[in-house]
Order: sequence, then C-alpha cells, then structure tokens
Amino acid sequence: MNFQRGRPREEPEINLIPMIDVLLVILIFLMITTTYSKFAGLEINLPTADTQAAQEQPSQIDVVVTAAGDVLVNKAPIGSRDVDAIAAALQRAAGSGPKEPVVVINADAKATHQSVIDVMQAAQHAGLTHISFATQQKQ
Repeated sequence: MNFQRGRPREEPEINLIPMIDVLLVILIFLMITTTYSKFAGLEINLPTADTQAAQEQPSQIDVVVTAAGDVLVNKAPIGSRDVDAIAAALQRAAGSGPKEPVVVINADAKATHQSVIDVMQAAQHAGLTHISFATQQKQ
C-alpha cells in the first residue's frame, strides 16, 4: 500500500562539496608537512672535488680556515676570530689596486660551518664580492 500518493518520492543525492573541501585540506596539510623534510636523507662531503688545474689569479687573497677555527690571510695568522678583525685583515691584503681581488677560502674538512660563514661575512664587510672555495682532487 502506498500511503503517500500525492508526494513524489525523493531521490537520494550525493553532495560533493564537503568531500572536495576535506580533500583540499588534506592536500594542503601534506604539502606543508613534506616541504620541511626534503633534506632529511642528504649526505654530502664537500672538501674533495674533481677539478681542472686552477688558473692563476694575479690578484687573489688566500684565506685558510683551520679545523680549530683559526683564520690565516695570505699565510699570516689573525689573532682574533672576530668578523671585524678578519675584515680589517682582508682590507689590508686587498690594498688599493684598481682590480678587486678574489677571496679564495681554503677551509679544512673539519672546520665549522660558522667559521667559514664568518670569513664570508668579513669579506662582505671589507667590500670584497668575489669569493671562491678551494677544493682538493680525490686521491
């Protein structure tokens, strides 16, 4: 028996808008959380490289960073590890020539990253923009 004669039967429908909203929230969550883990498995050894013979630069400043963090500019030790002291030594080594010298950083493999960054910052304070890193060939 049909007790609802005049009323048409209502068909069930699936509303896709809430499902799309949930999928977008999940997609945004996955995009945000995966961007921070892109360096998780990165293992690098920087001090060695296969290089060609270096071309001699007529105006270059050799900066050596030892494993202990000591800094030498053109084989002359600097008494302090302070950025300002390194910048002053770099300015003295650069002189007043017409051509800006290239700062070549020879950092030990066990040197801290901060000591190399301090040398780069000192070069920036000294007005030297051309910086290069020296590596050794694999044996």
